[in-house]
Amino acid sequence: MPHSWLYTLSGLLVGFLVGMTGVGGGSLMTPLLILMFGVKPQSAVGTDLLYAAITKIFGTALNRHHGVVRWRIVFLQMAGSLPAGLLCLIFLRHFGPSPFVSKLITEVLGVALLLTVPAILFKPKLQKWSANAGTLRPQTVDVLTIVLGVVLGTLVTLSSVGAGAIGMAALTVLYPRVSTRELVATDIAHAVPLALLAGGGHWLQGAVDSVVLVELLMGSIPGILLGTLLAGRLPEDAQRWFLGILLAIIGLRMI
Repeated sequence: MPHSWLYTLSGLLVGFLVGMTGVGGGSLMTPLLILMFGVKPQSAVGTDLLYAAITKIFGTALNRHHGVVRWRIVFLQMAGSLPAGLLCLIFLRHFGPSPFVSKLITEVLGVALLLTVPAILFKPKLQKWSANAGTLRPQTVDVLTIVLGVVLGTLVTLSSVGAGAIGMAALTVLYPRVSTRELVATDIAHAVPLALLAGGGHWLQGAVDSVVLVELLMGSIPGILLGTLLAGRLPEDAQRWFLGILLAIIGLRMI
């Protein structure tokens, strides 16, 4: 088994990225657990979900203190994501820890990572396009936000990936007048109940490594607090291209 400090260091780096950009949680941690540490796919997803939930509680508390969370958007997403996540957990419970489930999780993870890449690389163009596009009716935006929740609930429960980059890209298009800082804070806040539900479901199925979880949290909690404080202060282009290329390589490797 790898040294515990390697898990803690991984948690620190990933927590920092999550706090700073809203991207990078499951997109990096789950493949890292599978490819580098040899954790089984469902156990990696379950462990990462609870790790993400607990980590993002601290980030959300700090963002709430700063008053940058748009709670109405959070609740609209939850209306779609929580029922979708529950249905996915019932599906996983039905099939149990089988080779089919491991293959499904690995392939969904790979596809989710490849979907994440354009969401990261073309984020500025999306922001510019959405600012110039015609304004959608408020009722349409509400419905699309709930649909986004359904998509994220499915992806996150099966792969732990999606709530960061994909969610942020969609929110940027739907809410062009909301600042990036507020969207990142809102995205992190929505990830907490979804990851708690999905991670709790995986835990009940015995798919969470509690020792690894604690070691990841020892690094991720200070990491996300530091990243949240530095949000918007580091060069966005460099981190966007680094993440995009890295996730493309990992996504192709997972598939």
